[in-house]
Amino acid sequence: MGRAALSTRAAALRARTPFRDRPAAAEPAPKAARPAAPARESRRERKAAERRAKAEARERDRDRDRRSGKDERRPLPLPLRLLAMLIAFGFMVAFAVVLARLTLEPSPASESLIHTNLHPGRSLEAYLNQPELRDAVKQIGGNILLGVPFGVLVPVVAPRTRGVLRVALLTATVMLLVEVAQGALVTGRAFDIDDVILNTSGALIGYLLLGRRMSRAVHARKRRPARQTA
Repeated sequence: MGRAALSTRAAALRARTPFRDRPAAAEPAPKAARPAAPARESRRERKAAERRAKAEARERDRDRDRRSGKDERRPLPLPLRLLAMLIAFGFMVAFAVVLARLTLEPSPASESLIHTNLHPGRSLEAYLNQPELRDAVKQIGGNILLGVPFGVLVPVVAPRTRGVLRVALLTATVMLLVEVAQGALVTGRAFDIDDVILNTSGALIGYLLLGRRMSRAVHARKRRPARQTA
């Protein structure tokens, strides 16, 4: 067989098998599975979790304070509380009697020397301008000391009056009524707004130094249980 015939036959064979010599197409790789999206907490659930965490932290703090003896809100036994209130009430009555004698007793000899003062600070300036320092200390210190028992005893007798603002308002009201009675009804006495200011200052000093501690010891409140959150 000649070369021409061989070439023709080879060409025919190649035509019959066109894909034999071609490489197989690579199959596409499977796509990797995507991870599932994490579940998102709602805003309400996050707030509820925060409230629970805070409540648990407060409860742990209370337990720690109780174990270490730092729980100061434990009240005294009832008999001791009643005894303390009775003693404070007795001192309060005695103080009221002394206050009435010092402020509401007539003084005819001083009628020509007294004058009504409605301007805060005017009498204080007059006290400080006195030639004798002893007289100034007597006038100012006496009015301050007159209010100290009020700030010490009233929060013990009436625990609802505990607090700087409440003590100040109550003392100022009582002393204002006393001064009005002096100026309107008592001979030789006059209304003086500076006396009200000094008496109220003395009550605040007594409350901050002693009255607040005594009231907490007698009328201390127990801790409220923590609110359970959903």
